[in-house]
Amino acid sequence: MYTDEDVELFRYLKSQVDQGMAIGELAEMGREKLQEQAQRLSVENHREPPPSERLVLELTQALRENDRVLFERKMNGALAVIPFEEALYRFLLPLQERVGQLWHDGILGVGQEHYASNQIKQKIFSAMNQFRTLEEGPIVVIACPANEWHEIAAMTAAYVCRARGCRVHYLGANLPISELATYCDRIRPTCVLLSVTIGGASDDARMLAGELAARILPLASVGVGGQGVQAHAEVFLVENIIVFQDLKALDSFVFSLTH
Repeated sequence: MYTDEDVELFRYLKSQVDQGMAIGELAEMGREKLQEQAQRLSVENHREPPPSERLVLELTQALRENDRVLFERKMNGALAVIPFEEALYRFLLPLQERVGQLWHDGILGVGQEHYASNQIKQKIFSAMNQFRTLEEGPIVVIACPANEWHEIAAMTAAYVCRARGCRVHYLGANLPISELATYCDRIRPTCVLLSVTIGGASDDARMLAGELAARILPLASVGVGGQGVQAHAEVFLVENIIVFQDLKALDSFVFSLTH
């Protein structure tokens, strides 16, 4: 009958042989030394995830169990002790990504995905409302184009711009470019940022880039970001539209606007 320690040792020996170590070399080390290394590796492999990752797992589990009280208690508790921008990057955005993947895999339903997304949106709006109203600074218009309903990325961009001292006009989801152009013609922003998370065909990307170049670029510089534009970045770049690969790139751009 094998003990747990024996099984642990066998697994360790197999992993070492798979990595190219000879049986003879392992035998020379002796059982006691091998057992010690096997235990150390086991501890490392079963180490608890970082607090932020563990929080995402706990929130996801509460969501799967439809435990609204636990979900909101854990989220609100974390937000009470972590500065919002840190919380945004450490667990709110990772949670949104995780929930989206679980929905895609059929583990979470549409209702559960919508509930989590709306909770995150409420937190971002609440944080933005804490900023004082600015009378000076770059004017940034942020929106999602027509048929783009996923706006958390756009809201995150709005928060980043607002936190860096921009005057933000957040127009939300599903905004036709023609309406965006009318709005921009009235306020003459410094730049316009669009979030596109839904991927489309290259023809769709080319049409969007063409519309932006014709209707928005004469009024302000234009930047786009999100998974939906990454595969077609060259289509936008050729029209002199900025493509943000990630939030760090956006943050650098916003910093350049305010300094």
